[in-house]
Amino acid sequence: MTDAAKFTPRVLSGIQPSGGLTLGNYLGAMKRFVEMQDESGLETLYCMVDLHAITVWQDPAALTRNTRELAAGYIAAGLDPAKSILFNQSQVPEHAQLAWIFNCVARMGWMGRMTQWKDKAGKNSENASLGLFAYPALMAADILIYHATHVPVGEDQKQHLELTRDIAMKFNHDYGVDFFPITEPVIEGAATRVMSLRDGSKKMSKSDPSDMSRINMTDDADAIAKKIRKARTDPDPLPATTDGLRDRAEARNLVNIYAALAETSPQAVLEEFGAGTQFGTFKPALAELAVEKLSPISAEMARLMDDPAEIDRMLADGADRAREIAHPILKRTYEIVGMVGA
Repeated sequence: MTDAAKFTPRVLSGIQPSGGLTLGNYLGAMKRFVEMQDESGLETLYCMVDLHAITVWQDPAALTRNTRELAAGYIAAGLDPAKSILFNQSQVPEHAQLAWIFNCVARMGWMGRMTQWKDKAGKNSENASLGLFAYPALMAADILIYHATHVPVGEDQKQHLELTRDIAMKFNHDYGVDFFPITEPVIEGAATRVMSLRDGSKKMSKSDPSDMSRINMTDDADAIAKKIRKARTDPDPLPATTDGLRDRAEARNLVNIYAALAETSPQAVLEEFGAGTQFGTFKPALAELAVEKLSPISAEMARLMDDPAEIDRMLADGADRAREIAHPILKRTYEIVGMVGA
């Protein structure tokens, strides 16, 4: 096992620029990214994983816009390009170069067992792209090209991070080195997994046909308030404890969203409002809180998107800084593998 203490504490995470940032992206990822940015002694790198995005077809013009919009979302949410390294993945070629090495380390059986591969390819796997199948090896490269020690991920990516650990261990074992860290997942928060406002059993998603199922980070105050007022709940009031939310998916989701926005616990939210409070009272309070927290972000995103050249400049600067870390690690990897001229 690799000695984690020998590695610089470093966080890497990313989001696909496939359009439509939602409250789920903010509470499940971006808010945590901002918190980690300010933790002492921790280097933070956050990227727009555009190479992952093209594992399924993307309209080129839309991909360009979505990459800039995601960068604007990162910054508007509080990520500071002076504190964290912000970049888009395709501008750091070391990601793809290390991914090829990992393609040769990972086993076909490992890839075939990935739940997301099965879900996305479905019965039409013969027509899925090779990139979609190899996606987890590229994700491993994204992480390990920086010797990242911690990765904030949602539950849906946890299996991929476990594969990253397997690839690191197999590489270290095969070459008799102690080179790649065994990265730790960071999964926490009251609303790590934000659910649909129309169906509490489904994750909030930009691909849902109903716009009422999600809060978009570009929604204005009126839209946010309307969606929360119309969010599905059940006829029962708020319970005294979170145990009372166990089989009430929609109610639990709204309480979790309030807790995450207010930076408190779901139990504290229930105590604040009191057992027996009806959703006719709770929803307006949640709408007011959501508007207070999200409206400044959407306004700042709009401002940033008015100057795409400045976004591109910040991403180029971030890519240069990322390469300063990545290139020596790739060079040493090539030397370990035995590539001449590395």
